[in-house]
Amino acid sequence: MAAVTRGSFSALRLLLTQQYRRRCFRPQNLRYNRNLHLSASRWDRSLQMVGARALHTAIARRGAIVQFKLSDIGEGIMEVTVKEWYVKEGDKVSQFDSICEVQSDKASVTITSRYDGVIRKLYYDVDGTALVGKPLVDIETESGSELNQEEDVVETPAMAREEHTHQEIKGHKTQATPAVRRLAMENNIKLSEVVGTGKDGRILKEDILNFLAKQTGAILPPAPHFQEIQTPGPAPTAPAPKPVSTPVGVKPPPTAPKPVFTGKDVTEPLKGFHKAMVKTMTAALKIPHFGYCDEVDLSRLVLLRSELKAVAERRGVKLSYMPFFIKAASLGLLHYPILNSSLDEGCQNITYKASHNIGLAMDTSQGLLVPNVKNVQLLSVFEIAQELNRLQTLGAAGQLGQAELMGGTFTLSNIGSIGGTYAKPVILPPEVAIGALGKIQVLPRFDSDGQVTRAHIMKVSWSADHRIIDGATMCRFSNLWREYLENPASMVLDLK
Repeated sequence: MAAVTRGSFSALRLLLTQQYRRRCFRPQNLRYNRNLHLSASRWDRSLQMVGARALHTAIARRGAIVQFKLSDIGEGIMEVTVKEWYVKEGDKVSQFDSICEVQSDKASVTITSRYDGVIRKLYYDVDGTALVGKPLVDIETESGSELNQEEDVVETPAMAREEHTHQEIKGHKTQATPAVRRLAMENNIKLSEVVGTGKDGRILKEDILNFLAKQTGAILPPAPHFQEIQTPGPAPTAPAPKPVSTPVGVKPPPTAPKPVFTGKDVTEPLKGFHKAMVKTMTAALKIPHFGYCDEVDLSRLVLLRSELKAVAERRGVKLSYMPFFIKAASLGLLHYPILNSSLDEGCQNITYKASHNIGLAMDTSQGLLVPNVKNVQLLSVFEIAQELNRLQTLGAAGQLGQAELMGGTFTLSNIGSIGGTYAKPVILPPEVAIGALGKIQVLPRFDSDGQVTRAHIMKVSWSADHRIIDGATMCRFSNLWREYLENPASMVLDLK
């Protein structure tokens, strides 16, 4: 009985539905609904066109405001100091234009624009402290520019290998950083003609410089940082141009800074590299230093360098003594790899470094910096000189980046370029050894026949981590390093 009742109700519901549809969808009703639908469609399109015109007019009149935020520079850096603004409020900028230069406790970097637009607000004054993740500037983007709320572009002279952009050239993508593209543009170099040596064929700044050197046969001369020695010759008959180096025994006029007297105490916070020095030297204080000093007779090396100097200059490279010192150190580290190692914080494990990334303490306008030459064990003396020229140029311009300052495994400090003979160098953690080179002096010495002769003598001072390096090892390494320099022809046997 229940089944019959449900069936009757279903049939009645179906009949009523069919009658409702026939009444609602009569021809006159269809015409009315169709006209109403067409009118509504026209009205909707009119509203869309009016709205689009109004929106386009608003965008053309004023673009969107984009906040530039300081991106993560790496190495655990959370704050930087704004050194210089390259723009001011109201200035128009294009993509990759430099906005400002900031300095962390490790390196200086340049912030570049990601958009075309107008600077509307600067969030910091010069010498102000900017925090990672906080806005640096506000930019009013131009109409039609693609808005992408990403962090700002951070550029260094040698940008991190993982950060890159792509540029479409002749149908294929060429990988290069904005700094590299700008360098190529300034020198009228097509990136498609440059062979990239970075990861996945990425073009590095070094590739541009090498390409430029091959085309022009010269590289911009670096600022002189290394000590130069010239053997005094006969007096010239005509006025000679100003020598590049100061002859032995002749001191240049002192360039002492002007005295500053304010009459009151001045207190300021530690910033930048001074702050980094506090951290590094505090960590170095935990290392028991072992010191060792010796002297090296560089008379033969002076003659050899005088012969090779002109050859290197024709190739566009300034050849100092430092490339020989660095290469001799690398040859010595092959025999005593413990000097090219690092010790973990718990003093439980030693890591022997495969690469000889030999640092050079450099006195710059920003303070003491220690860039390093990567993979010295694979480089020739000439290639080391090329890299030193590049580092000197960057140091003089205050453009040494993290790529040049990080990753050192062994350090030499050329204190002789400023003055002094002996020093007590402080180890740079996590390294375990460092050497300080004094100035080269012409001094009397006895030769093998007992005759007094002129000799070019340089003092060297070594410091080593006495927890893992004993005095005998440091002494043997120093003897081998000295032998290479006193008999530079012997280096040929071990060069690769």
